Amino acid sequence: MPIRKVILAKPRGFCAGVERAIEVVEQALALYPGPVYVRKEIVHNPHVVNALRQKGAIFVDELTAVPEGSTTIFSAHGVSPAVHAEAKARHLKVIDATCPLVTKVHVEAIRYARDGYTLLLIGHAGHEEVEGTMGEAQASIRLVQTVEEAKTVAVDNPKKVAVITQTTLSVDDTRAIIETLKARFPTLVAPAKDDICYATQNRQNAVKAIAREAEVILVIGARNSSNSIRLTEVGEVAGRRTYLINDAGEINPAWFAGVECVGVTSGASAPEHLVQNVVDALKQLGARQVEELELTQEDVSFGLPVELTAILP
Repeated sequence: MPIRKVILAKPRGFCAGVERAIEVVEQALALYPGPVYVRKEIVHNPHVVNALRQKGAIFVDELTAVPEGSTTIFSAHGVSPAVHAEAKARHLKVIDATCPLVTKVHVEAIRYARDGYTLLLIGHAGHEEVEGTMGEAQASIRLVQTVEEAKTVAVDNPKKVAVITQTTLSVDDTRAIIETLKARFPTLVAPAKDDICYATQNRQNAVKAIAREAEVILVIGARNSSNSIRLTEVGEVAGRRTYLINDAGEINPAWFAGVECVGVTSGASAPEHLVQNVVDALKQLGARQVEELELTQEDVSFGLPVELTAILP
């Protein structure tokens, strides 16, 4: 029996922070004399990075690859004070595309560390956002990745402990870890719900909704995209076979043997045209009905950084 139906999760795809970061690069290319350099991937998606590269952006892993005095953009994931200092030493014209929600976590880290707290950062080692946040107060922050680590993490003063989180996690991702920490540290200062990225939570809730009917779920996103990986895990926890794919070219028709309904979503840095390409591919495999299941409407937007607004016509 061929695929009968495709359900599209909504919200899906670009969040406000990603839209802002992409616009920052596009505006910088239009307003500043080239070349324009971008440290790391502006967002974690190869299609987005390649499109901006074709428009003229030069992506580098480290600032040592940027000529002194050049225009340089910091990615949406944020950077540590050490990176800011290096940029200043190299006399770079910096445009900071850090997502405002990430900046909020940086500000909290600075404040808690200043007040003498040990900060427990729930996140994933090696992720650029985690590296940037930890750089704000290296001596005060401990990275906690699992419940097991939460049971053993050492703190300076058990009565002065606070928790911050990587923004691409969700309430579901962090709940068990925070509960474990609260049991150990009764006076723990935990983040308010609005410290969790709204887009991450909304997209995970939408996957749970489509999983009620979809037998297989496709998540469109990059392998290094934290929020896309989490979406895949949500589908699997819901009992559905879930596949993380970069684009339609990675679809394996064997996944859909005996499957009537397929769910489709996309990570916060995946462009919508990739979703439509996947839908087209599923139609070629027999799908005749495509419907969208909207769980909530998003109306969040972030203004551009002052480096751009000051020279916009």
